[in-house]
Amino acid sequence: MIQRVTQTSRRRFAVVVNLVLLLLILGTAAAAQNIELAIVYTDSLTSTLRTMRGIKRSIDQKKSNVQFHEYLLTSSQSEIEEKVSEIIELNPRLILTIGSFVTQEISDRIKNKPIIFSAVLNPETSGFVKSKNNPGGMITGASLDIPPDIQYKYFKRVISNLKKVGVLYSDETANLIPPAKAVASELGLELIAVKIDSEKDIPAALEKLRRMTDGIWSVADKKIFSPRSTRFILLNTLRNGIPFMGFSRNLVESGALFALDFDYKDIGRQAGKIALKVLSGRSPANIKVEVPGIIWFHYNEKTAKHINIDVPEDLVAIAKEVYR
Repeated sequence: MIQRVTQTSRRRFAVVVNLVLLLLILGTAAAAQNIELAIVYTDSLTSTLRTMRGIKRSIDQKKSNVQFHEYLLTSSQSEIEEKVSEIIELNPRLILTIGSFVTQEISDRIKNKPIIFSAVLNPETSGFVKSKNNPGGMITGASLDIPPDIQYKYFKRVISNLKKVGVLYSDETANLIPPAKAVASELGLELIAVKIDSEKDIPAALEKLRRMTDGIWSVADKKIFSPRSTRFILLNTLRNGIPFMGFSRNLVESGALFALDFDYKDIGRQAGKIALKVLSGRSPANIKVEVPGIIWFHYNEKTAKHINIDVPEDLVAIAKEVYR
């Protein structure tokens, strides 16, 4: 009787041991199948956090075995090198970057991993991709660039008699002007572009555009829109009654007539969808850069009254923000 009990106990013990070993093996296999992804960002602003949430949600909906590793990049070169070393050691399947600064720092240092950027302005001008339709390298993503045709259509709705549109540009944004002119022409507009080599050129350029155009469109150009020159441009256009379309809602808050903005969470979702394509085997070189799919209208009511512009009621009704 004692022998039977002992044999039964041994069998039970063997079953338990085998079960534990099986669970360990399965757990190890599951861990081995985890998809490691790196997300690199530079601040905790609401726009950044919304972009990150969009990325994670988009990927989690399709992949249940993804593990995200977040890396905060500051402007300290020593910290950047440390974080880059950590990312290289992690050896992720791909790297997701949020913002131009992070995208530049990572793409300069890591060349053998797919990089999916998000919340980046002018990825062509920045040198990240050869073109939006054919990135041509190990990097692609979701930009913040609202296509010129959409911007012009809104401008025409705000200024019904709009025929000639002015714009300031520099060497940094020169490649944006020819296609923008072509798009304007297709919409019955003439784009008058004035090149700026330094801030001292801005007063004369604005006077030229005041005399020759019905409104001024803007492109994000760090060489032109420094804090000081931005204040000057906004004050000049306001004093001279020139409708000025900003390139961000921040400019509208500071005095521009209106601007189009984007949903950062949607930008993140777009980047996440691109990441899924890369994980499925597609090359970033052949995945076009996405542009904002959700667009919001912002306008400055005080500016509109000052320059005698009546913003159409249908746009007033859908405005995301009205600055007074």
